[in-house]
Amino acid sequence: MSEIMNVTVGDLGQDAVILDVRDDYEWEAGHIEGALHIPLEQLPERLDDLDPDTDVNVICRTGGRSFRATTWLTENGYTAFNVAGGMGAWFEADKPMIAENGQTPRVL
Repeated sequence: MSEIMNVTVGDLGQDAVILDVRDDYEWEAGHIEGALHIPLEQLPERLDDLDPDTDVNVICRTGGRSFRATTWLTENGYTAFNVAGGMGAWFEADKPMIAENGQTPRVL
């Protein structure tokens, strides 16, 4: 098994590809603008949504689901990084977020 690489929210550059694997209700409450949303359980069937030649930074709420997704992607030939601390760390770092529900973005 390959070693999983972690990145911090501070490591993510402006052009970083971010994959959010949280559930729909979490995404709607608040997410990173420009991130790709594929809930964890849909990842195998939506793998074609990802470019295998592009590094993917995977995020969830705290890091558990993104770790599983990162492991699976790495085992399937992708270069993937787990965003340590997840959206909680993103929020704590006062990074910009948007919401789909018209409310102030938040992390559920």
